[in-house]
Amino acid sequence: MTFNLRSRVAVEFAGTAFLLMAIVGSGIMAERLAGGNAALALLANSVATGAALVALILALGPISGAHLNPVVTLADAVQGGIAWREVPSYMAAQITGAFGGVAAAHVMFDLPVFFASHHARSGPALLWSEFIATFGLLAVMWGCARARPSAVSFAVGAYITAAYWFTASTSFANPAVTMARAASDTFAGIRPSDAPGFIVAQLTAAIVATLCFRWLAPAQVSPAIKART
Repeated sequence: MTFNLRSRVAVEFAGTAFLLMAIVGSGIMAERLAGGNAALALLANSVATGAALVALILALGPISGAHLNPVVTLADAVQGGIAWREVPSYMAAQITGAFGGVAAAHVMFDLPVFFASHHARSGPALLWSEFIATFGLLAVMWGCARARPSAVSFAVGAYITAAYWFTASTSFANPAVTMARAASDTFAGIRPSDAPGFIVAQLTAAIVATLCFRWLAPAQVSPAIKART
């Protein structure tokens, strides 16, 4: 079944909003319940985020492809899975949805709707971590879309859960998520001045990963096409 652009954009907005609710909301809850144990808080945050991703991709993938991420949308356009004229609408929905999700999470926990983060995440190591995290995310998506499309949701959820732990940056891997988390001075936040570096690393990794997979599997069908079939 083919859905019109308005429906797909609405789904990208809602899906990204719920993703940020999961990331920020679980971070707030984890920090409040962990009693100062940062490792326990990160475990709760990562599991909640990974589980939410599985559920959201399963539910929304057949409608919009469940990109929920501007770099996924750009990569999908390069591979022919989405028309370039639709990319701005997808990205606008993802970014506004991300901020909406942060606001909703804050309201649930009786916090200001937006308040700039003071959580410093800077330096070459973290930028390299974001490159690795985003490259790995695109590699998992492209690989599963080619060989096992039904496994994309579980693979992405598992990868992000793991990448929270094996990357120094805790794997943002998403420009919309990065921008919105800069407006949350909570466990999941990032200082606004550090966000641009993360976004450049994410975009660079997405380009490299997509070019690599175009070379490795030139006839590969995009994740969005697979999700909608």
